Amino acid sequence: MGEYINIGIITNNHGLKGYLKVLPLTDDILRYKKLNFVYIKKDNINKYEVENVKFQNNLVLLKLKGIDDISETENYKNSYIMINKENAIELPEDSYFISDLLSCSVFDTTEGFLGKIIEVISTGSNDVYLVKDENGNERLVPALKKVVNNIDVKNKKIEITLMEGL
Repeated sequence: MGEYINIGIITNNHGLKGYLKVLPLTDDILRYKKLNFVYIKKDNINKYEVENVKFQNNLVLLKLKGIDDISETENYKNSYIMINKENAIELPEDSYFISDLLSCSVFDTTEGFLGKIIEVISTGSNDVYLVKDENGNERLVPALKKVVNNIDVKNKKIEITLMEGL
């Protein structure tokens, strides 16, 4: 079946008719309107036909065929919504899917291993990586060309040079 990419995480249910409330992991929230089917990763990966898509603030309300009432939606909380990687949108050069960056190890040219990316925060002007080390300490790293030297998503490794003050 190929590789998948996460395009959202189910945070809750919405209403009584089986809508799932999804936090999108994509810059283009409107791309959900173009989906005919998605996959949900719980214990296994299952394919679902998309029946309807609505938007509420920055969230997606997703109605999938076969999930028809509020009791069924409870089973899907904290599950990922995925698509086949070959159905993903083409990214511009030096752009990456958030799901590919999550859990990448971050290495600074001076300090060495800093931790792993646990979240990518969109600030409008640039993204910021939330990096957590093995002791639970967190650090914010701006995703700027003058900071990020190399991103190797295949090997889950990012090399940076921290600016003073970070």
